[in-house]
Amino acid sequence: MSIIVNLRYTGKNGSAKAFAEEMTKSGTVKEIRQEDGNLRYEYYLSFDDSETVLLIDEWTDQAAIDRHHASPMMQKIVELRDKYDLHMTVERYVSDAGGVPDKDEQFIRK
Repeated sequence: MSIIVNLRYTGKNGSAKAFAEEMTKSGTVKEIRQEDGNLRYEYYLSFDDSETVLLIDEWTDQAAIDRHHASPMMQKIVELRDKYDLHMTVERYVSDAGGVPDKDEQFIRK
């Protein structure tokens, strides 16, 4: 089991994309990916809304998320979020430990 968090960052005039670019270029994304318990940290651009960027963030458990939130890394994220005047929506999911059911495999092209 893992916890997957989808964060949608929305801004104006390309600010969400600029935020994701600065997070990446500054090395902050690389540092977060190296944190204990982080399984995934990836940004995606929306085809439907050019002012929104999706972050898919996956952690081993709530304790890993809590450590991340208590780390100095969070202050960097908050500062950049404020710099780009971004607003967020958040969805959380728990992974399916069983994986993809056999009956669904026929629909997946590998």
